[in-house]
Amino acid sequence: MKYDFDTITPRRGTLSYKWDSAAEGVLPMWVADMDFKTAPAIIDAIHKRIDNGIFGYTLVPDEYYNAVTSWFSRKHGWNINRDMMIYTSGVVPAISAIIKALASPGDKVLVQTPVYNCFFSSIRNNGCEILTNPLVKKSDTYDIDFDDLERKVSDDKVTLMLLCNPHNPAGRVWSRDELKRIGEICGRHGVTVVSDEIHCEFVFDGYKYTPFATVAEEAGCKCVVCVSPSKAFNIAGLQIANIIAPDEVTRQKIDKAININEVCDVNPFGVIATIAAYNEGEEWLARLLDYIRGNYEYMKEFCSKHLPNFPIAKLEATYLVWMDCTVLGLKSDELEEKLVEDVNLWLNAGTMYGTEDGEGYMRWNIACPRSVLDDGLHRFLNFVKKA
Repeated sequence: MKYDFDTITPRRGTLSYKWDSAAEGVLPMWVADMDFKTAPAIIDAIHKRIDNGIFGYTLVPDEYYNAVTSWFSRKHGWNINRDMMIYTSGVVPAISAIIKALASPGDKVLVQTPVYNCFFSSIRNNGCEILTNPLVKKSDTYDIDFDDLERKVSDDKVTLMLLCNPHNPAGRVWSRDELKRIGEICGRHGVTVVSDEIHCEFVFDGYKYTPFATVAEEAGCKCVVCVSPSKAFNIAGLQIANIIAPDEVTRQKIDKAININEVCDVNPFGVIATIAAYNEGEEWLARLLDYIRGNYEYMKEFCSKHLPNFPIAKLEATYLVWMDCTVLGLKSDELEEKLVEDVNLWLNAGTMYGTEDGEGYMRWNIACPRSVLDDGLHRFLNFVKKA
């Protein structure tokens, strides 16, 4: 089947957080929300549910668990026992509840910066302290400083490590060897790894996503993994995610925290959409990945030709491109404001992802029709010419 990712679907006036937060004329390429309609199978399934006309509290059926476990088994070689699963309303609420369950106020939680900004708020909101293991920039990519990681997690106050796998915003797909080494280090020091794997479906040819849980036991490390179809199928507003906790005692603690945080109920449309996505959305997702990869190649070529002083990180996964804008000599927050004011372009300031490691960088969301990406790139180029 042929899928259309080129047609622009107007989103203003739909209460879109991404578009309706932006003033008229501003092109939003910031929050991780795609500008593509979701898979037709999901739309059809939701239409059928709407026809019932009643939207009360929902049960989560066996079909849901079967869809999730089957998907990860056949796509990623990860055999999940349904008893390991806890459903909830999103990955961010999941992470917050996990921290509440497994850490105490005053504990330290390690993150690898630059990293997804909600990690910071989830840690702070639970009264914990942020400890960073900064990634090391090497040419157009990032590596892990394992010596620093070992030093940091040897601190007795470090309880958890929040891992981003694949990594947002660095675009890395951590290899099995890298993940095993993380697990071995954390295992030696009794640190539980909490792995956010929401971008696991956005891995491009030549790279392979490894679920952290598939290496954790061998590495001697406890882990909890968070997954969701929300990014891959553009259904974040349907609020559905899954926590996979292999250890029963850990799972019971998390389940209690999920209930304390009141994020134990889910949207009926999220359940229906997850079943349709994992049972019928595989072909659509494959074509989407091809298109986004094409967008990245288009942006890479454009930057090479017109913006050679603004290198972008190699994109192994996600649809989020990390751009080095240090040549402008502006702070990231200032650059974000100036781009909106001068050329009506909204990007994310790099400091959202770490005040030191993100300074001078900007994050682009390229999950949009190519004509929209081209518009954004030309707006940025016009800004640079005037700077």
